[in-house]
Amino acid sequence: MGLVNQCFVFVGVLFLSTLLLCSADVHNYEFFVRETNFTKLCNSTTLLVVNGRYPGPEIRVHRGDTVFVNVHNQGNYGFTIHWHGVKQPRNPWSDGPEFITQCPIQPGTNFTYEVVLSDEIGTLWWHAHSDWTRGSVQGAFIILPAENETYPFPTPDADQTIMLQSWYNGDYKQIIDQALATGIPPRQPDAYAINGNLGDTTGCPNDTMFRMQVDFDKTYHLRIINSAMNEEKFFSIMNHSLTVVAQDASYVRRFTTDYILISPGQTMDVLVFANQNAGQYYMATRPFSDSAALPVDFITTGVFEYSNSAGGLNASLINLPARNDTNATSSFLSRIRNTRVPQNPRLNVPANSRINRRVYIAIATNNLPCNTSQCLVQNRIVASMNNVSFVFPRIDILQAYYNSNTGVFTQDFPLNPPVFYDFTGNLTLLNPGAELGTRAVMLNYGDAVEIVLQATQLGAGGSHPIHLHGFSFYRVGTGSGNFNNQTDPSTYNLVDPPLINTVHVPGRGWVALRFFANNPGVWFMHCHFERHSSWGMDTVFIVRNGTTTKTSIRPPPPNMPRCT
Repeated sequence: MGLVNQCFVFVGVLFLSTLLLCSADVHNYEFFVRETNFTKLCNSTTLLVVNGRYPGPEIRVHRGDTVFVNVHNQGNYGFTIHWHGVKQPRNPWSDGPEFITQCPIQPGTNFTYEVVLSDEIGTLWWHAHSDWTRGSVQGAFIILPAENETYPFPTPDADQTIMLQSWYNGDYKQIIDQALATGIPPRQPDAYAINGNLGDTTGCPNDTMFRMQVDFDKTYHLRIINSAMNEEKFFSIMNHSLTVVAQDASYVRRFTTDYILISPGQTMDVLVFANQNAGQYYMATRPFSDSAALPVDFITTGVFEYSNSAGGLNASLINLPARNDTNATSSFLSRIRNTRVPQNPRLNVPANSRINRRVYIAIATNNLPCNTSQCLVQNRIVASMNNVSFVFPRIDILQAYYNSNTGVFTQDFPLNPPVFYDFTGNLTLLNPGAELGTRAVMLNYGDAVEIVLQATQLGAGGSHPIHLHGFSFYRVGTGSGNFNNQTDPSTYNLVDPPLINTVHVPGRGWVALRFFANNPGVWFMHCHFERHSSWGMDTVFIVRNGTTTKTSIRPPPPNMPRCT
């Protein structure tokens, strides 16, 4: 891996104004993506993975570095890779979502991504961004402090990545392709996994359990990533407290808890002090859901194992919130606050008087007639934002926008729900239909944006993890019921709201986000429940160029994949 020294001073809203990085490096990685056989749950399954590994290789760099990843597609179908939580300033060409910022990397070809880091610090991840391929093509993206930086807490003795995953006996792409063709929802996972290990509760003797070796009186930095397909997760280590120090690559005010709640797409940095009697302690995870479409309630286990410990494990000691414990979820999320440490970006929450673009989005699942030759039902499930179910084009939107091509997308995504109704009430008599479209929200460079995401009870209802590419945003407010634009803004937290890239929208409730639109480009917003995104719970935000080269999209690289 070659390194090149560079020197940057980051300024402005998105970037640290006080951090001088005079030793930023350039890193090079090679990803070879091919089908590989795995045996779990007493079954042999062929998965598309990177470098023969599930999860894939970890990228480990420092804040402000640049990473080039040459991706070789040696598989049977096209895909792309997204660098989740990396803002990619002025560089949407390497953001990765298929048919949004690029065409897929076709079998037998390769493409080199340029991943440009700015103020991100801590834990992020990378994953495929085509159909359901991210279920097996995924890995951690660790961003260590820069050379002249320290942690805003005592330096841990060691760190460990923890990826919480969904395991299917079968090809992930085939699962969603079949579901979309037949109109039937995709099936539930066969198990959940921790770092590719299914734990000791599956009943299959060959399944392994993740073990983390620790020493007494040492502090460990856990980098927890929810890479599951459709499940929010509780996570805990028995008899040990967890100290949350960061979320989505931004430090938070430290707090101690017995468990965390982490949504698909989110990352959390957690400190654990190994201060118990020598022994083996379960780490465990289970899903959370407040939807009528409940996930399977598997408890997946790993081991927090002290050196030179003896004795067995006791499954009866596992203590996690119940699958539908909304109080545990809201209590945990309410404790996450920004922290004013020099390692964080300067707090820059758009003030009420600055907001000049408001977007109110109702998110729902809907029905439309099933019109494929393989339909097994009369009506298929779709999903929508403001009653628009997103249709992926066959030419990427970024290319069409940059080259002023017409007929690929329209610039008229509705900034409010087309019909206002009791979003969180009884909707049995409401028309469940939606419109199909590829419609974008247009923003001017520098706009101060507020987005309110409103959950609805259309379909199964429940919570949604919504991710916005190209930005971190402030979660300034949340509440239950229907958002009231006259009274609810008075409850906003504009003092220390967390800076995140993926937000939990509570079932029967709403969440408010704010950010400055100072990253020109085409940026995808979507639900990180993969089934919802596949059904159309997506949209695109396009930030127009500013008035200078430094506030405009960079030119495209010469070797962008071509659409077939």
